[in-house]
Amino acid sequence: MVPVTPAQTPDGHSAVPCTLDRRLGPYGEVVLRRRGAAPAEPGTGGPAQPVEPVVYEIIANGCFLMDTSDGRSERLLVDAALAALPAGRPRPAVLIGGLGVGFSLARAAGRPRWGRIVVVEREEAVIDWHRTGPLSAVSADALADPRTEILHTDLVAHLRTGAGQNTYDALCLDIDNGPDWTVTEDNGSLYSPAGLAACRDRLTPGGVLAVWSAQPSPAFEEALRNAGFTGVHTEEIPVVRGVPDVVHLARKGA
Repeated sequence: MVPVTPAQTPDGHSAVPCTLDRRLGPYGEVVLRRRGAAPAEPGTGGPAQPVEPVVYEIIANGCFLMDTSDGRSERLLVDAALAALPAGRPRPAVLIGGLGVGFSLARAAGRPRWGRIVVVEREEAVIDWHRTGPLSAVSADALADPRTEILHTDLVAHLRTGAGQNTYDALCLDIDNGPDWTVTEDNGSLYSPAGLAACRDRLTPGGVLAVWSAQPSPAFEEALRNAGFTGVHTEEIPVVRGVPDVVHLARKGA
């Protein structure tokens, strides 16, 4: 997680962001902010279009999580999982862990091959920002897709309850800045042997686990192998500054 001050954002912008909503919940504080000038209201004499691109960002407990400035790695999370599935599998079901700014959901809904699309999000505020707030610009079509289901619950708890009863062909998980960089302490259990076993139990034979991370994690790759996954590998997305974003991929045995 990257601490953010009002004077400096993760991509180097110095403009002070505008806080649109701030909520306190069981996991702490979550904030939706906007960077860039919004278009002026008609008749006010201001510009009809934003002076600079508008970017929305989500901050949790004072730390930057994600924004709408790019989205390549969030889309890769879904695309790489779909590509790794066995050829010819009809209408695979996918669970997306973390709604975020909606890029992964929108990507899944834009792919007709996916069948059921389940999104697990524990922050009610994030769900609201998509259903009735500014993030609907990213996700409105996907939310209206009959394949989409939004579950307001904790991902770790969801994976550990009902294992074997409700399985998926792919798990696309993006609830932290990576296995080594969790948003809350409790999330660390997802990447433990027990957490990875729960992921494996929720997958159909040959199913794919895809995990987003803000940096490569050789230790997590080894943990995946130790948990019985095969085909473990990492795909990278270069970023402007620093180490690349990555998607860790692994497959459950047939």
